[in-house]
Amino acid sequence: MDIAIISGLIILVLLVVMLLAGVPIAVALGVSSVCAILPVMDMDVAVLTGAQRIFSGISVFSLLAIPFFILAGNLMNKGGIAVRLINLAKLITGRTPGALAQTNVIANMLFGAISGSGTAAASAMGAIIGPIEKDEGYDPNFSAAANIATAPTGLLIPPSNVMITFSLVSGGTSVAALFMAGYIPGILWGLACMIVIYFIARKRGYRATTKFTFKEGVKIVLEALPCLLLILIVIGGIISGIFTATEGSVVAVVYSLVLSLFFYRSITWKDLPKIFKDSAEMTGIIIFLIGVSSIMSWVMAFTNIPSAVSAGLLAVSSNKYVIFLLINVILLIVGTFMDMTPACLIFTPIFLPVCTALGMNTIHFGIMLIFNLCIGTITPPVGTTLFVGVKVGKVQIETVFKQLLVYFAAIFVVLMLVTYIPQLSLWLPGLMGYL
Repeated sequence: MDIAIISGLIILVLLVVMLLAGVPIAVALGVSSVCAILPVMDMDVAVLTGAQRIFSGISVFSLLAIPFFILAGNLMNKGGIAVRLINLAKLITGRTPGALAQTNVIANMLFGAISGSGTAAASAMGAIIGPIEKDEGYDPNFSAAANIATAPTGLLIPPSNVMITFSLVSGGTSVAALFMAGYIPGILWGLACMIVIYFIARKRGYRATTKFTFKEGVKIVLEALPCLLLILIVIGGIISGIFTATEGSVVAVVYSLVLSLFFYRSITWKDLPKIFKDSAEMTGIIIFLIGVSSIMSWVMAFTNIPSAVSAGLLAVSSNKYVIFLLINVILLIVGTFMDMTPACLIFTPIFLPVCTALGMNTIHFGIMLIFNLCIGTITPPVGTTLFVGVKVGKVQIETVFKQLLVYFAAIFVVLMLVTYIPQLSLWLPGLMGYL
């Protein structure tokens, strides 16, 4: 039997067994990868090489952006920006049917982009808007479904840590180009959900009751402006070449700290140690995952697993559109039981060579991959954003999931558009000169 097939089966079987047994995913990745190389390498050499790969995998300067963006997100999460963004979203949605749910969508897009976390968006927005929607007569299941379905949009709209991770594992794809590529797919996701909300809300008679005067509108915009400036300063600075993504992450931390401590005064100096601790813990998990995944990437390259996968897919069909659909289906299934970061680290080296061989741009593939994995965050059995949204909305997962089905259909349509219309991902990077 071919070594690629043997090693691939070892990785797959051991990974599944250890994950089902509750072994931490980083440990499962490392053990399964080392075991997969044993048919062609001695144990002591495999372990030593694995350790070297972990070290080289995390000794990358661009990875510094991840802890800083995590810290900036945590500062902004605690910094009282949710209410200000919700008021701005209310102003934008006006008196459209289901205006409060529409507000939830826009607020999720804004807050998720600033915080870099779908779960944080679902938690913050659901906790604030949910009770208001209930008072206005909205079905709690409808409110929770709208919140859950749109919380991941901020993972596509930059800055996004998973894009930085993809940049590393794909061999140095431009982070700025990936940031630009995420805007249109992320906005389309939100718009698709807003269309669904419009028709459901009009059918159920959910209409807005709040009107803002011109003076109130100006006040709302001015209060939210400092929050939005974070995105403008960081992303604008990166794409204009004023600073790199790593330097931009430091700018985001400084800006978030000043805004939260001195402008909004929503956190105090006493809050900072816990924020730093939480950020360090999250950083440690992600960086260790990246380091361990370097072993798997090396094993896959050494044993030619990507070539075997490519040959297997091409044996099913030579039509690139069929293969892209198969890859989407696999990623959607994977996303239901695996978190975004490890899934990105594992499946990028497997599917990227296949897609690039069929003419897909690396940036386009990255957005397609991240889009799929974002959907996984709101699907059972391991959809973290789904469970957070259910808990915050104080509803049952069974009843909410029924209402989520129509959102899934709309989001899947957008996924197909993103997959088969490359310009949705590549137009902005091309406009900015990254292609």
